[in-house]
Amino acid sequence: MKQQSKLNSQQQAEESARALSGHTQQTSAQEFATPEEMLRHDALHTPVPPTIAFRLQQSIGPLTPPPRSWWRRFFGPSNP
Repeated sequence: MKQQSKLNSQQQAEESARALSGHTQQTSAQEFATPEEMLRHDALHTPVPPTIAFRLQQSIGPLTPPPRSWWRRFFGPSNP
């Protein structure tokens, strides 16, 4: 009986060691050279909530493109 309980505690220790090693593999630290790289990485891996995406599309929708420069209007084609 004592041997069986010893085996169980050893198994538990092995399982917790496996769980800890698996956890550290999933959350590995990553270093960034610049803050911009960190922000790009975060933007790629962070989903935008649908309500915010919808509101952003609504606010951007009515914006008109900036006027063309005078030389593009003068020398360029009539359509932008």
